[in-house]
Amino acid sequence: MRRWMLVAAMALALGSGGSAQQRPEPPHAWVFGTWTGGLFPPTETEGARCTGQPAVIFTRDVVMRASAFDVAYRQRLIETVAATENGLEFRFVPAAPQATPFGARVPPDSGFGCQGGPNSLRIERVGPDEIVFPNCAEFPSPLRRCTGR
Repeated sequence: MRRWMLVAAMALALGSGGSAQQRPEPPHAWVFGTWTGGLFPPTETEGARCTGQPAVIFTRDVVMRASAFDVAYRQRLIETVAATENGLEFRFVPAAPQATPFGARVPPDSGFGCQGGPNSLRIERVGPDEIVFPNCAEFPSPLRRCTGR
C-alpha cells in the first residue's frame, strides 16, 4: 500500500496528474518547424527535399536562418516574442561580434535584413502554412512550411 501511495505522490509532484501544471504554449508555437522560400519563391514543400535544406527553422528558444556566406545556419537566441494581430514580433539577444581578419564584427547575415535592425524580426501570417517577413531585404519572397509527407 505504501509503495502505491509513494508512486501516486511522485506522479502528482511531477505534474502528470493534472493539466493545471502544464506549461502554456509560447505565442510563437504555431510557427515551430522548418520553412522554405524567403530568398527565392518557395517550390517543394513536401518531404526530404524541403526539410533537408530549409531557409528558416523556428524552435522554442532559437531561430536559425540559412546563410549565403557560410555552410552553417545563423542562430539567433530569442529574447522575447509578442503576438500581433496577424503575426509575431521577435526580439533577439544582440549578436556577438566574431573575430575576422579586420577585427571583431557581427556577421553581415546575422539578422534578416529587416528595417528594425539585426535584432528584430516581424512575421505576418499569409495562410495556414505561409508567412512573410515584411520589409526584410534578405527575405523578399514568402516562406512555406515544410511538411513530412
